[in-house]
Amino acid sequence: MAPSGLLVTGASFAAFRGLHWGLQLLPTPGSAAQNRWKWRNICVSLVHSLLTGAGALLGLSLYPQMAADPIHGHPPWALLLPNTSLPSLPTGYFLADGTDLLWNQTLGQAWDLLCHHAVVVSCLSTAVLSGHYVGFSVVSLLLELNSTCLHLRQLLLLSRQAPSLAFSVTSWATLATLALFRLVPLGWMSLWLFQQCHQIPLALVILGGTGLAIVGAMSISLGVHILVSDVLRSRPCPPTLGNKETRGTRTDCDGESITRDDSTLRLR
Repeated sequence: MAPSGLLVTGASFAAFRGLHWGLQLLPTPGSAAQNRWKWRNICVSLVHSLLTGAGALLGLSLYPQMAADPIHGHPPWALLLPNTSLPSLPTGYFLADGTDLLWNQTLGQAWDLLCHHAVVVSCLSTAVLSGHYVGFSVVSLLLELNSTCLHLRQLLLLSRQAPSLAFSVTSWATLATLALFRLVPLGWMSLWLFQQCHQIPLALVILGGTGLAIVGAMSISLGVHILVSDVLRSRPCPPTLGNKETRGTRTDCDGESITRDDSTLRLR
């Protein structure tokens, strides 16, 4: 299965790099004109999250055996398509996005995402190269459903649509999907890995445990940041003289001006 998995990974890498190049030909919203690269990068990430998140949810719905047997469970269409296609697609994306980050940002700016990508690629590559643990990888791709909301939130921030109804809805959707499609799958995978550690090579237990710990810590930190920034510190207050809100800023009930930014850890 390794050659076909590597082929899909290469095709995915080329497709996402091509998508990023193609977006350069399209106009960027005026409010995001100062950061055209970030706008394109997040748009590509949004496409990836939509494809892989929806694909993982559909795959698990049609073939729940992948969750019942995360090591050997394969869908029937594995006879027609390589059963590593699902983990190969995001592997190619993360390699493409890492290349994009290295090309357009310094290590100091992108170290968190590069570490995240390195861990994810290392874990997904196990399924791509071995043909096993496909179910485990597909469960991990449920996190991309939350990433879809995260990317939408970032695009709204870049286009200066905060505060707005769309931004509020997106923020709440981000928190809800973070709990349902990020923390719950991470907890399930951690429990499964702990229970099955005697059946899995020690190196894979260490790799998987390290990856889950890193992504879990980043997810909790991100959730707390969004909860504080978008909800707790954005309570509407009665207007008073001298307190003027502008697009992208809001004054809290203590009279302090709050400026939203997109400096949170941008999980893909």
